[in-house]
Amino acid sequence: MPRSPNPTHDINLDPELAELLSEIERFGKENDRRETDRKRKMLNLEPETAALLHILVRATDRRSILEIGTSNGYSTIWLADALRSRTECKLVSIERSPMKLEMARQNLLRAGLLGSVTLLEGEASATIRTLEGPFDCVFFDADRISAPSHPGEIANYLSAVAGLVGFSSVTVPIGKGLNIAYRQSP
Repeated sequence: MPRSPNPTHDINLDPELAELLSEIERFGKENDRRETDRKRKMLNLEPETAALLHILVRATDRRSILEIGTSNGYSTIWLADALRSRTECKLVSIERSPMKLEMARQNLLRAGLLGSVTLLEGEASATIRTLEGPFDCVFFDADRISAPSHPGEIANYLSAVAGLVGFSSVTVPIGKGLNIAYRQSP
């Protein structure tokens, strides 16, 4: 099956939002090519992976999402847009870099979605302890070196997920890979 040249058109995003996402994507790629310090890279999702995440959130009627690893807000915008037409939803996103969090804030403002996202600065493991749940979706897109999530980097993560009682998981070969784990109802 041929790959779509632009996943934002495949899921009928608002044209202005699609253009903003393309701009953020280009910025991230250019930044990551230049930048040698991993902490200053954006490490955004590939557009195909972001589109799949958008579809999954909408198709499974998620209403309370925790995103770990905001970066410049690229995936946050996709998630917030997926929740846009729902009522009583929440999206909380955690980022440890103040610089990246400010970029995300500006990008969400430009997208018209800042008011629908709670942005938190801090280390995820400490910040999570302060949050009131439950969350029906957790998108973990943070430091894959200390908490891996791509095949070469994620052996420990995949092993931990496989050991969780009551969870099913699969790694989807899209972009750099997307591991999806689902907690079955008791």
